[in-house]
Amino acid sequence: MELAEREAVGAKFSAAAMQRAQALTCDATEKISALIKPGMRESEAIAASKALLGELGMDRIWHPVLIRFGKNTRLTFSERSDDDPVLGDDDIYFIDIGVVFGAHEGDCGFTRTTGSDPDMQRCADDAKRLFGIVKDHWRTHGVSGQALYEFAKAQAEVLGWVLNFDMKGHRVSDFPHAIYKAGKLADLADTPSGGLWILEIQIAHPTRPFGAFYEDLLV
Repeated sequence: MELAEREAVGAKFSAAAMQRAQALTCDATEKISALIKPGMRESEAIAASKALLGELGMDRIWHPVLIRFGKNTRLTFSERSDDDPVLGDDDIYFIDIGVVFGAHEGDCGFTRTTGSDPDMQRCADDAKRLFGIVKDHWRTHGVSGQALYEFAKAQAEVLGWVLNFDMKGHRVSDFPHAIYKAGKLADLADTPSGGLWILEIQIAHPTRPFGAFYEDLLV
């Protein structure tokens, strides 16, 4: 498939509306994070998140709300959570939401910690840091999606983490983007255009049972 086909958009698509939807989605993610406290179960956090999203003027949720606690932070989007863990006082979690605002898809995710564990805090910080390093590499060198994730893998190792290659990034657009059958960012042999792709970064501790996640619009 040609890049133009992969990056096709609908008649009502607007780059400004796309970035507005992303900004509102990231703001909603912050509001969800404020609800999450030690002692909550994953299922309780997801239920509270859905209730909050219903109050924020969204058009709809376009992918399921995903919240992972503790050891489940190593799992990908498609994997089922292991049990229904309770968030501890010295723990780690991430949020991933996909919400439609103004008929455009936002997709935001980040990791937070609840205590002072230095490895967990560094993991959460480095997921965002690695995102920035990879995004800057794309901006500077104009590499393909495939090369971008190979670079991400190498940089994750430099930072002391293992990159989860099953989290590959994907298209977003005016809703629904799925009709364009764009495939995954990590499989893209071309250079992705700005404002149409979500860069996903998921890393794991090499020996301890936790990881971190960060995603945002590639612009």
